Amino acid sequence: MGFTLNKDPRGAVIVGVDGQLIVGNRQELKQKVLDALEGGTRRFVIDFTKTGYIDSSGLGVLVSLSKKVREQGGELRLAGLNEDLQTLFELTKLDTLFAIAKTPAEALAAF
Repeated sequence: MGFTLNKDPRGAVIVGVDGQLIVGNRQELKQKVLDALEGGTRRFVIDFTKTGYIDSSGLGVLVSLSKKVREQGGELRLAGLNEDLQTLFELTKLDTLFAIAKTPAEALAAF
């Protein structure tokens, strides 16, 4: 369980979420993205390929990060949602807030 950060050659940061995004680890994700934002990164992909579950606090932190990144002139995209997570985003209408790609590579190509 944890988060990985990788920078692509064009400067976007890919944040991998391994396991779950829940109340116990959401602050860690938030801090990693905010630190990168402060460091000048403006393009983010959050990769949920290895994620099985996101709770309501996890959704909340994604909404909060999206707002902060946009305020700084950046863009935050999501990628790799499994079927259950895709359904969760559709039911909560968050699929209208986020640009969601099937793979991190697709998300990066859309910048």
